Amino acid sequence: MTQETLEQVQKAGRLRLHPSLTDPNWLVLRQRRKLFQHWLRRIPHSNLCVLDVGGRIQPYRALLGNSFVRYLAIDVRQTPLVDVVARGEHLPLASEQFDLVFCTQVLEYIPDPQLVINEIYRTLKTGGVLLLSAPAVFPRDSDVEYWRFLPCALRKLLSEFSHVDVTPEGNSLDGLIRTLNVCLVSLSPQPLGRMFRISMVPLLNLVAVLLQLIAPSRDDRFAVNFSAWAQK
Repeated sequence: MTQETLEQVQKAGRLRLHPSLTDPNWLVLRQRRKLFQHWLRRIPHSNLCVLDVGGRIQPYRALLGNSFVRYLAIDVRQTPLVDVVARGEHLPLASEQFDLVFCTQVLEYIPDPQLVINEIYRTLKTGGVLLLSAPAVFPRDSDVEYWRFLPCALRKLLSEFSHVDVTPEGNSLDGLIRTLNVCLVSLSPQPLGRMFRISMVPLLNLVAVLLQLIAPSRDDRFAVNFSAWAQK
C-alpha cells in the first residue's frame, strides 16, 4: 500500500468536513458536521485532551479550533497524521486521560465493536464525551467489514455511558437519495459513474434540500447513518 502524503490526508479530511456537492455522501456528511458543531458547543472549549480513534484523516479536528492542548490519533493504518498505530480494541493508553473522543465510521470494520467502546469509555475522564458516527445502510466497501447499526444497537453499545443521544444524519428522503447517489456512482460502469457524479449527484442533492424546505420531515426509518453523543 502506498504511503499517503500529508497533503493527501489533509485534503481528504477537508473534503470529509466540507464535501463537494458532487460527493454522493454530501447529505449525510453535511448533517454530521452540523450535529458535531452543535454537540461541541456543549463542551467547555479550553485545554481539551482529545483522542481520535480511526484518526487517519481527522476531519473533525478543525471544529475544535485552538481549544485543545493534546490531540492523539490512533489508527491501524499509518499516515502522517497518525500518532500511534494500534487497534481500537486494545488502546495502548492509560485510563481516564481524555475529555473528548472522536470515533467516526470505524465500528463497521471491527469484529466486536463493544471492545472498542469499552476501551474508549476506559480512557475518557468522568464527564468526558464520545462523538461517534456509524452507518445503517451502505454498500459493502471492504472485504473486512462486519456491521451496520440502528439506533437501538448504538444505545446498547453505549449503555455504560451516563447520557446518550443518538441522532439520524438526515431523514428517510435524504437516505433514499444518498443511497441512489452512491449506487449511481459506485455500481455504474466507468466512465458512466464519473458522468453521474458531476451531473445527477449534485442535482439529486439539491432536490433533497429543496424538498426538505418545502415539506420538512422527521421520518428516519431509512436514515442511512447515525451520530451519537455519549457522556461518561
